[in-house]
Amino acid sequence: MFPLTVENKHVAQLLLSTGTCPRCIFRFCGVDFHAPYKLPYKELLSELQKFLKAEEDELVSEIPNPPPKKIRLQEPEDQIDGMDSLSQNGEGKLSVTEDGSSSSKNSNLNVCNVCLGILQDFCEKEFIKKVCQKVEASGFEFTNLVLSVSFPPQLSVREHAAWLLVKQEMGKQSLSLGRNDIVQLKEAYKWITHPLFSEELGVPIDGKSLFEVSVVFAHPETVEDCHFLRAICPDCFKPAKNKQSVFTRMAVMKALNKIKEEDFRKQFPCPPNSPKAVCTVLEIECAHGAVFVAGRYNKYSRNLPQTPWIIDGERKLESSVEELISDHLLKVFKAESFNFSSSGREDVDVRTLGNGRPFAIELVNPHRVHFTSQEIKELQQVNHFMTWKLSCFCNSVTELELLIVFLFLILQKINNSSNKIQVRDLQLVTREAIGHMKEGEEEKTKTYSALIWTNKAIQRKDIEFLDDIKDLKIDQKTPLRVLHRRPLAVRTRIIHSMETCYVDEHHFRLYLKTQAGTYIKEFVHGDFGRTKPNIGSLMDVTADILELDVESVDVDWPPALDD
Repeated sequence: MFPLTVENKHVAQLLLSTGTCPRCIFRFCGVDFHAPYKLPYKELLSELQKFLKAEEDELVSEIPNPPPKKIRLQEPEDQIDGMDSLSQNGEGKLSVTEDGSSSSKNSNLNVCNVCLGILQDFCEKEFIKKVCQKVEASGFEFTNLVLSVSFPPQLSVREHAAWLLVKQEMGKQSLSLGRNDIVQLKEAYKWITHPLFSEELGVPIDGKSLFEVSVVFAHPETVEDCHFLRAICPDCFKPAKNKQSVFTRMAVMKALNKIKEEDFRKQFPCPPNSPKAVCTVLEIECAHGAVFVAGRYNKYSRNLPQTPWIIDGERKLESSVEELISDHLLKVFKAESFNFSSSGREDVDVRTLGNGRPFAIELVNPHRVHFTSQEIKELQQVNHFMTWKLSCFCNSVTELELLIVFLFLILQKINNSSNKIQVRDLQLVTREAIGHMKEGEEEKTKTYSALIWTNKAIQRKDIEFLDDIKDLKIDQKTPLRVLHRRPLAVRTRIIHSMETCYVDEHHFRLYLKTQAGTYIKEFVHGDFGRTKPNIGSLMDVTADILELDVESVDVDWPPALDD
């Protein structure tokens, strides 16, 4: 059933005669159900012409003495011309070139003066197939997707002009048309293209999907349509660092809501002029939302930095904690890159023991996030001792459970690949959850053990007084060894408690519980007086630290997982 009624006839004829496409006519007539928009363009144009012709014939038949046919055919030439020119829309065809741009195969194609061709051929099957070919060639694995389209901002200006035209004409009939009564271009485009994309790719369109296909349109011919708005509403167009142009859709819409109708009409034609060419496609891009993996790591080597150690472009050590963990995750998830963060960091010669240090890895643009039972079985071959535990479990599980099992097997692979680190509690987390790792870092506590040397011979009684010191406040000027990467400042830190263990007359072990962010090495040797007080000054000796271990990082995140 054709969606327009006799009440829509005048608006439809007006828009048609000024160069507006059938689908945009539906939008301005408030057609808010999907089916009519989905009809092929030629069929849609034909149905619209039949509807208008039928209405015209009905009006003619009501005239008592209709004029001869010859006279009728010579009458409203502008109306006939409009019909003829628009009938050419059904004859013309748009093609998508290899670089994604579009061109007309018919120089007589009448491009819609409102949507600039978006609702003419960019929602037809030929274009959809071109986009899907690029998606399939991208290498992403996905089970659903979200489609994102970016239209030229001047479309809003042209729609505003058409709205003012229709509004004026309807006002003559004591009718009204609000901006919100018009079906949005993106809505109409979504109604038409979502089923086509879903059918072509074989997956549903899901607004919550992390896999996004974005199509960016441009129309160089009409790019200056927006420029007059900046002169009238300069406060709406402010430069932004991450924007190439001040004429963003939001800025244009803000100006259109602010400008007076009479000022707009003086600056821009109503109806808008018909363009010579359709839009071009600037880019078709695929991207997957980041995957976040968190856990805890133990570091057992005194010759392993947390992150790659590179000075003046020269790599000092062959690996790092970050790389030993992330390399496996990057390979499995086929991510383009990663970002590593942790709750504090240890020096290259410091071990991290106990329950380990919390860390999180952001896997940027992963090309796969779905795994099968077969892939799990293949990974189990590397982890033979796990096979008997999981062989029954993998027979019937949900996709999330498969991913959890897969992460556990990756953990085992990481741990088997190096004796320098071990990982535990590896799990998927959200971006927001990572904030828990950083929240109140300086209020957290950390526990250390240090092997200390003194220049003077000591006895057990010489160190026992340290056990009685509680909540000792110290002032630490930025250590010399980190001054090249940290600002110069004096930071007050608290040594909550200390416990000593005598070794021999020049060595003892010191266990400390301190405020996070305390420089332990400097607290021991004083850093040439930059940390006050320090172990050396408290004992009236020259002290130095030979070994340091992080025994615990008291951050209750990520949640511990059962073995």
